[in-house]
This record gives sequence, structure tokens and C-alpha cells, in this order.
Amino acid sequence: MVVKKPRVIIVGAGMAGLTAAHRLFTASGDFFDLSVVEAGERIGGRILSSEFAGDGVEMGATWIHGIGGSPIYALARDLDFLRGDDNRPWERMDGFPTDPLTVAEGGARVDDALVVAPISSLYRRLMDSARAGDVDPPPVPDGDPGVAAFLRRGLRAYRSSSRPAAARAAAAAAAAAGDGAWSLEALEDAVFAMHENTERTCTSADDLADLDLAAEGEYRDFPGDQITIARGYSRIVEHLAGALPDGAIRLGRRLRRLEWFPDGGPPCAGAGPVRLHFADGAVADADHVILTVSLGVLKAGLGKEGGVAFDPPLPDVKRGAIGRLGFGVVNKLFMEAEAEAFPFLQMAFAQEGPGRSAAKIPRWIRKTASICPIYGGSRVLLAWFAGEEALQLEALDDEDVIRGAHAAIEGFLPLHVDGTTCNGTGPSPSPSRWRIARVRRSRWGTDPLFLGRTATWLWDRAGTTWI
Repeated sequence: MVVKKPRVIIVGAGMAGLTAAHRLFTASGDFFDLSVVEAGERIGGRILSSEFAGDGVEMGATWIHGIGGSPIYALARDLDFLRGDDNRPWERMDGFPTDPLTVAEGGARVDDALVVAPISSLYRRLMDSARAGDVDPPPVPDGDPGVAAFLRRGLRAYRSSSRPAAARAAAAAAAAAGDGAWSLEALEDAVFAMHENTERTCTSADDLADLDLAAEGEYRDFPGDQITIARGYSRIVEHLAGALPDGAIRLGRRLRRLEWFPDGGPPCAGAGPVRLHFADGAVADADHVILTVSLGVLKAGLGKEGGVAFDPPLPDVKRGAIGRLGFGVVNKLFMEAEAEAFPFLQMAFAQEGPGRSAAKIPRWIRKTASICPIYGGSRVLLAWFAGEEALQLEALDDEDVIRGAHAAIEGFLPLHVDGTTCNGTGPSPSPSRWRIARVRRSRWGTDPLFLGRTATWLWDRAGTTWI
């Protein structure tokens, strides 16, 4: 007698889907009739290793966030994916960049001891306390439970109590030296906003005001170093896929509707309790479905085109959870510079006042915190974009992107970098020697198979519930 195997269909061939398939197959052998359906023409989801200007780059997931106890690290180590090829350098092969050059809009190097170090230290302390859950409830009448309000309260407290009035007056006078374009508070605001914009790329938030402060303590990295994978993150998913039977992964199968029968089973004898309807008109029945599509696609299914429709609709508690979670956009812009020795440039944009007119930098780049070589000495530069600016980046053609990058570089590096510092003003500019030959960027926000990149915890602006 032939026993019918339970049929399991996994929707999505990204890290979650392939990990589930790998675990089921290796743990159960031939017990399941197992298949993975993927809407796109490749596996990996938001993991996409590539090459640009001879260097290995990651268009999506980049870091192993802590090696202590990380299953990704253990797998990459055991498979020897962490050892690089001498002929192919890769993104962040030397770890996080160090020795930043912090420059104010217009080209003046910001004094480290006066502004950069104390404001950076303040920001780190504030975020460390938020992630440790060591924060008091927001005061009344402020009452704003978002991350941005918490950070700004901390900055106000720093200014009012952390430095004696006489010392602060002296620092303000030093910062205003020269033509007086930058006050001390303007420089502090610019550096503080620079760190906030870095936070936006870490969280995919368009605005830190939307992030729930109470949820900051729920995210944990693994302990230990944060590293990249020399052979490329995609090698991990390729390894997982390679362990599955031939034909188990089917590409180009975009799910449009999922019927599930919670009461009484399917209407047709012999069919499974779940039925999948694909964009090409094909139908498949399954005993079990593991749905690993992007949260962006799930959110689109709650009444928007482009998502997966559920029939009957999901229970209210699940619909509510999907609807209340944020799903933001983060994109990476790789730029090939014609010259080497580009610094780790941290850009302190003027938040208001005359500093904003120092260069005609387009709006879509004004919330980017840094431009940096992908490793020391590389001619490939990287800038990160989040939220609305990430979507604007996707819509531009390459020529407009290059023009915007040139405007930013000329606005912050009009000088020959010689190690001198100033307090908000500087010597007369000379033409920048760094020109961009070509660019490559990710487009996670408008890709219909993702519609974003990273989930975030939001708070309810109506004030009725915490999410």
C-alpha cells in the first residue's frame, strides 16, 4: 500500500523559506512531498551578492550581526565562506570603517573635541539607554512615545545641564569664529541629525518619530564581532538550496491568492486544506503551507494591489499585527570614483540657516549620513538611503544620481583634505578631485516582490494602543 505523503509548499525562496525547506528535508528525509515556490527568477530574497568595479558587494543583507551563537556565522565558518579570494576584495573586508572625517555643509571640518566627540557620545548614551529599557515615560504635556522625541529631550537636557555656562559660551565663541556661518548649536544639531540619519538606515524608518521607544529593547544582536561574508551572503542560500532534491524549487511562481479551509476541510475530495492560486492561472493544493513572503507583500494584501489575497481573510488579530508593523525602505548606492583615497566622510548637513545654501545638494541626499569606501583604499564608495529618500533614489536615472553625488562631494570636500580642523568655517575651496564614473543601487521599495526591506516597531499616533 502506497502511503500518501503530506504535501508541504513553502512560498518564498529567501533565507526564511530555504532555511525551513532545508530543515524539513534534512530532518525528515523523504517523509514530506516538499516544494518551494518563488515568484522571482532567482533565489535569495533580500540577499543578493554581486560585483561592482571588481569588488564584491552586497545589494541587500550585508552583515552577520554578532558571531557568538549566530547560526549564519557557524554555517559560513564551517563551509569556509569567510576566507576571501586574494583576487577579489569584498565589501567591509576590513570591518567597520574608522577615522571618520566629519565635515559641515560648505566644506569646514567640524572640530572633534568641541562638537563631534561630545555629541556622538551623547547620542550613543541615549540609544544605549533606550535599548536597555532604561528610560522614563515621556513627560506631560510632551507625551510623545517615539524615539525622535526621546532623543531630542536628551539633547535639550545636555545643553541645559551638562556644561557650565561659561565653558559653553567660550565654545560658542570658538565655533562662531571666521564668518560666523555656524553657531555651536547649529553644529551640534547637524552632528546629532547625522547620527539620527544613520539610525534611520539601521531601522528603515522614514522618521524616527514613528518608532516606538518602548520596543527598542526588544532587538538584540548576537554578541561578538560584526562581519561580512568574504564569498558573499548569497553563498549561504545557495548552500541551503543545494541540499534540496532536484526540482524542489520552482521559480517564476507568483502567488496571488491563498484559500484556506479552517472549518470542515476543502470543498473537493482529495484536495488539501490549503489551495494556492498563482499569477499564471495554475492551482496547487497542500496539506501545509509555510508563507515566507515579504512583510511588504503581506501589507499590500490588506486591501492593496500587488499582495497575496487570503480567502477567507486572515483573523483580525493577524491582520492587525501586519497592519501595525512598519516596513520601511533602505537602499544602497555604490559609486565608482575615478580616484582613490576617498575619506570616510561624515556629512553634517545644515538643518536651517545660511549653511543650507552652501551647495546645491538635492533633497534626496540630504539625509544621508556618510559616503565611505567599501574598504580601505577601494575606489567603490557607498552611501545609504532610507525612507522617502530611498524611494526618490530609485526613481532617478543614473545621470541624475551622479550629478547629485557630485553636488554632495563638492559641498563637503571642496578642499584638499590635509588634516587641519576648524570650527564651522574654513579656507577658500578648490575643485574636488573625486569624480564618479558610474553607479549601481538597490531598488527594494518598488520591487513588487518585496515592497520594502526591513520591519520596524511603530507606535499608535492615535494614542489608543501600544504596538
